[in-house]
Amino acid sequence: MKKMMTAAVYHALDDIRIEQRPIPDIGPDDILLKTLACGLCGGETMAWYKKAEPKVLGHEPVGEVVAVGANVTDFRIGERLFVNHHVGRVQSHLSLRGRFTRDPFYASMKLDPGGVCEYYRVTAQHLRMDVHRIPDSMTNAEAITIEPWSCVVGGLKHCNIQPGDTVAVVGAGFMGQGFVHMAPMFGAGKVVALDFSDWRLEKAREFGATHTINPKTEDAVDAMRALNNDRLADTVIVIAPFASAWAQAEALVEVGGTLHLGAPLAPGEEWTRDGNKAYFDEITITSKYSSDHTDTYSYFRLLEADRIDAARAITNHFDIADSAEAFKMLVEAEKSLKIVVYPHGKPEGL
Repeated sequence: MKKMMTAAVYHALDDIRIEQRPIPDIGPDDILLKTLACGLCGGETMAWYKKAEPKVLGHEPVGEVVAVGANVTDFRIGERLFVNHHVGRVQSHLSLRGRFTRDPFYASMKLDPGGVCEYYRVTAQHLRMDVHRIPDSMTNAEAITIEPWSCVVGGLKHCNIQPGDTVAVVGAGFMGQGFVHMAPMFGAGKVVALDFSDWRLEKAREFGATHTINPKTEDAVDAMRALNNDRLADTVIVIAPFASAWAQAEALVEVGGTLHLGAPLAPGEEWTRDGNKAYFDEITITSKYSSDHTDTYSYFRLLEADRIDAARAITNHFDIADSAEAFKMLVEAEKSLKIVVYPHGKPEGL
């Protein structure tokens, strides 16, 4: 096998370079995957979130097994696999309390070196905790939604949705569309999407939103009351990572409802609340960072059962040589949802 591979490397938001990197060596308990496709995540556009630079782009890959370590017996060359980029452990205080993704161990476990490259290594711990064989009925592009939209499933588990509840989603990018699409599976009745983009709102209708609101052209609170029997939403999920969006989301929550924070603000960015309302409105605030193995298992089964319209969410396809163009589209966040990069070339017809 060749020693070097092509990788798309993040140096800055406007500096994505195609570089040659060594193909990772595998140990006796590891496997090596050939990257078939990798999605780009909006989180990669948050410069403050980058822990190290330069860094190989991507953490949403699907791969084909091309090499297995001497001790590996459960996986065979030629199998298509989804392996989560971070995985937890069982025996720790946070894990035993169900907070797998907040255990520091979780963030320390990574794909080597990333997703937008020709090959990547996964460890024995990855294989023990969070791996799924991709069935023939599932395309590579559909399978790359497993990591991001399993985060949606994890978030929805925290949203306290009761059957028939009105659910509002503030921010209708790819992740927001996932919340719109899957909220009815958790009991939502009316599902209201809010965004400044009419294009994204139209997509939200396609994903199952019963109503849409553009806060740029109408008062969101008045519009919510008009469509919801003069009530606000029982659950509001905010995906837009801005304090102004969080304030808008809070204003849309009915007394006794739930506000779910689906994306973080930048470090140091303050979000101020009215203490009197915080007490008397009895609003529950929840959040969920990333996805653990139970979330990916839940989402994988929904996807395999054809309950998820993943193909509709894939809007753009790029060869690895065009990764800078793909990342620019991700940053601009205009008429695109999920962007997929193919390190070994786009399939015919895309």
